[in-house]
Amino acid sequence: MVNTGLQLISFTCAVTGWIMAIAVTALPQWKVSAFIGSNILTSEIKWEGIWMSCIYQTTGHMQCKTYDSMLALPPDIQAARALMCLAIFMGWLSCTVSCCGMKCTTCAGDDRQAKAGIALSGGILFILTGLCVLIPVSWTANTVIQDFYNSNVPMMHKRELGQAIYLGWAAAVILMISGAVLSSTCPLVERGGRYRRGYMGRSFANSPASAPNLHKTITSTSLPLKEYV
Repeated sequence: MVNTGLQLISFTCAVTGWIMAIAVTALPQWKVSAFIGSNILTSEIKWEGIWMSCIYQTTGHMQCKTYDSMLALPPDIQAARALMCLAIFMGWLSCTVSCCGMKCTTCAGDDRQAKAGIALSGGILFILTGLCVLIPVSWTANTVIQDFYNSNVPMMHKRELGQAIYLGWAAAVILMISGAVLSSTCPLVERGGRYRRGYMGRSFANSPASAPNLHKTITSTSLPLKEYV
């Protein structure tokens, strides 16, 4: 029951992290305008995402435009596109595999060892999904920080970390922790024919068979012989 509860909680958290990763992919707030120095104009805020750039005005109007050329984008944006799309696909695959391997489902029949292997694969896929989210988010954050402190970059081109960066870090942490917990609920490798814990419980494969009781008390029911003369 404890492992089943951990599986449900970790799976729910992993799905939440996957949904957060989808939101990070769609949001344009990867890079936001930096108001530093003599730049005190705050009537417009520029957002830059991996798919589009937007200009948000304090009046509530917002205009967005997708990037015209993919090859003209910086390397961190191109890598972020590929890795975030890969993360979304791997998240969907992880959810499907994990559902088949959870104890509360009837997939794989009564083969509990097979279900344990499927659940372990789902947990590893969730960890890989978190890494696919963490790499582009951290790469973009590093680029923004380097440009911010670079004196050769004009003041108007400096950017700060947007909300999508922080949301991506949170999604990556949730995915990796949930995947690790989901993997930890699987049984250990079989050693000496016995499972220490997990789906199979105790194994009686190598337990000695009970020997039949060969020494039985033989009772004689024969009548005493009589001597006849």
